[in-house]
Amino acid sequence: MPELSLEEKLDGYEALLKKWQRSINLVSRNTIDDARFRHIDDSLQVVQYVPDSAKVLVDFGSGAGFPGLVIAMARPDVKVSLVESDQRKCTFLSTVSRETSTPITVVNQRIESAALDSIPDVLSARALASLDKLLRFALPYADQNPDLVMLFMKGERADNEIEEAQENYSFEYEKIQSETEASACILRITNLSVNSES
Repeated sequence: MPELSLEEKLDGYEALLKKWQRSINLVSRNTIDDARFRHIDDSLQVVQYVPDSAKVLVDFGSGAGFPGLVIAMARPDVKVSLVESDQRKCTFLSTVSRETSTPITVVNQRIESAALDSIPDVLSARALASLDKLLRFALPYADQNPDLVMLFMKGERADNEIEEAQENYSFEYEKIQSETEASACILRITNLSVNSES
């Protein structure tokens, strides 16, 4: 079987998303008709911020696979693990992986108890939890890898979430304007540690 191009993989992903959405709630119903732009293209913009040297990426609370599964399609050189506690969504992720020939590891566990076989270089998440909570999830990995890069997709409350998180954690961040949503951004976070004053 010939190797699928990225475009063919993304087309296959979109088709499966729309098919499965009829039986399980993968994305918001009012975004499914525009899924390519709202979810796939939105996730695709994150790829450029994954370091060229990255070998292992872990996507927290993958849901329908955004952005982790899109990153796996665009960066086949990176080992991608998708952490998702919902069994039905995990079945969907495995189906997309198989039908688009995109190798991923699906970890059907809660984030705080996920057993990973490799220390990640990159963590990603989209529309999952507050930044404070995401950093709590990320801290054990940052302790293991001081060069850990976190790419968290955030909405209009990003500035408030940064302030709240700074009460508990010390970190450096870059706020990158989203290419698909005026009120959204990608937070690129590095050098995470517990705030000594907290």
